[in-house]
Amino acid sequence: MASLRELRRCLCEGVPPGSSRDDGVRRQWWAALATLQEDFLLPRGSLSGLWLAAPLPALYEPDLLQQLQGWVWTPGPLEALLPPGAPLLPGAAATRQAGDDPASGFRRLPLEADDGNDPVLVLITPHLQVALCLDGAAEARRLVVRFDAEVLSRALTLIHERLECTDQPAAADLRAAVQRLGPLHSDPSLGERFWPRLADRLAAIAPSLTLQPLVEEPRPPQASQAESRAVKTELALLEALTHEVRTPLATIRTLIRSLLRRGDLPAVVRQRLEHIDGECSEQIDRFGLIFLAAELQRRSDPAQAPTDHPLARTDLSQLLAQLEALWQRQLARRDLTLRLTLADGLPAVLSDPARLETMLGGLIDRFSRSLPAGSTVVVSLQPAGARLKLQLSGEGTDLQPLAPSSQATARELVGPVLSWNPTTGSLQLSHQATQQLFERMGGRLTERSGNGLTVFFPVC
Repeated sequence: MASLRELRRCLCEGVPPGSSRDDGVRRQWWAALATLQEDFLLPRGSLSGLWLAAPLPALYEPDLLQQLQGWVWTPGPLEALLPPGAPLLPGAAATRQAGDDPASGFRRLPLEADDGNDPVLVLITPHLQVALCLDGAAEARRLVVRFDAEVLSRALTLIHERLECTDQPAAADLRAAVQRLGPLHSDPSLGERFWPRLADRLAAIAPSLTLQPLVEEPRPPQASQAESRAVKTELALLEALTHEVRTPLATIRTLIRSLLRRGDLPAVVRQRLEHIDGECSEQIDRFGLIFLAAELQRRSDPAQAPTDHPLARTDLSQLLAQLEALWQRQLARRDLTLRLTLADGLPAVLSDPARLETMLGGLIDRFSRSLPAGSTVVVSLQPAGARLKLQLSGEGTDLQPLAPSSQATARELVGPVLSWNPTTGSLQLSHQATQQLFERMGGRLTERSGNGLTVFFPVC
C-alpha cells in the first residue's frame, strides 16, 4: 500500500533540499494556502474539482469547501471522535443522503502510522492542478509546490493505489470525480504567477526585524524617515501576528463544526463546542479587522479611498436585522443583552458591503467590552437628513460615563492602530484606526463623552 510519505517523496523528486526551520516553512505553508485560495480559486467564482489533504483540512474558505469534493486523511485521536465515514464538514452527510451533488463536503479517511504528520494537499480543477507539501529534516525543511502534469499524474496514481487497498468505494468515488472533470487544461504560466504572489504575501506577513534604540538625543534629519520605517515594520509585524492567529483558528472552527454534526453529543458538550465556535468566529473577525487596519495604514495614505472594494448600494437596515441573532448570542456570553431599533422605510446607504458586516461586528465588540455585566447594548438606525445615523448606547444600573475619547485614546494607545483597555484587559483597534476604517467604507464615526458611539452613512 502506498503511504502518504511516498506521496511526498514523489512530489519532492527533483526539488533542491531545504534549509529552513519548521516555524519558517509553516508560515510558508499557510501563506501558500492563502495565496492559492484567495488569489487563484475564489476569483474564478463557480468551481468544480477535487482535493485530497492530510493530516487536517488544508482548504478553509467556505465557498471552496462547498464546491469542491474532498478527502482528508486524519489522525487517530480525531478519528476516534467521529463515527466511521462521518464527514468533517457540517451538512455533508445530509447532502449526500439527499442524493445531491457530493461535492458539498469532504470525506474522512484514516491516517496510517507510516504516513507521517507533514501536511500535503493535492488539488485538481479543470483549469488549475497543483500539489503542495512540507518535507525535510528538522533544520532542512522545505515547502514544495508542483504544477507539472507528470508529477501530479504520478501523485494521483499513488493516491488511487492507496485507496484501492484501504477503501475501494473511496477509490471509485475518486475515479468518478476525475472523470467528471473532463479534459484538464494546465496553464504553463501558473507557477510564474504563483511564486511572486506568494513572495508578496510572505513579505507582508513575515517581515525581518531590526531593533532600533529610542533615545532622547538630538536627531539627524534622517530620524523621521527612520521612525517611519520603524512604524511600517511594526505594522508589518502586526499583520504577521494576526495572520498567524486567524488561520489556525479557521481550522479549529471547521473541526468544531464537524463535531457539532453528531447527534449523540451530550447537551453540556454541545453547549461548550458552540461556545468555542462562537469565540473562534469572534476572534477571526476581530483579528481580521486588526490585519486590515494595519495593512491600510502601512501601504497607503489612510485618507485615500480604497480601490479593491468600491462603495456600493447597501441595505443597512436589512443587514442589521440579519445580524441581530448573532450579536445576541455573542453578547449573551458576556451577560449582556441587545435591543435593536430600526426606523421604517429607511433608504439604502453607500458603503462597502464586503467588509461592512465584519466592521459592524467589531464595533459592537469594541463598544460592549466597556460595559458591565447585566447591561443592554442599544442599537438604533434612523434618518438624519442626507444620511442614516447608526447609534450605539448602553443601558443599565451600573453604567458609568466614559471618559472623552481623546483622553482615552492618549491613555490607551499601543502602537499605530491598537489601544489597550487597562480596565477590561482587552486589546482592540484604536479610535483613530476605527475611524479610518469607517471612512473607507463611506461612514463617519463620532465618539464623545458618555456611553455612546454614532456612525453616519450617506444615503444613496
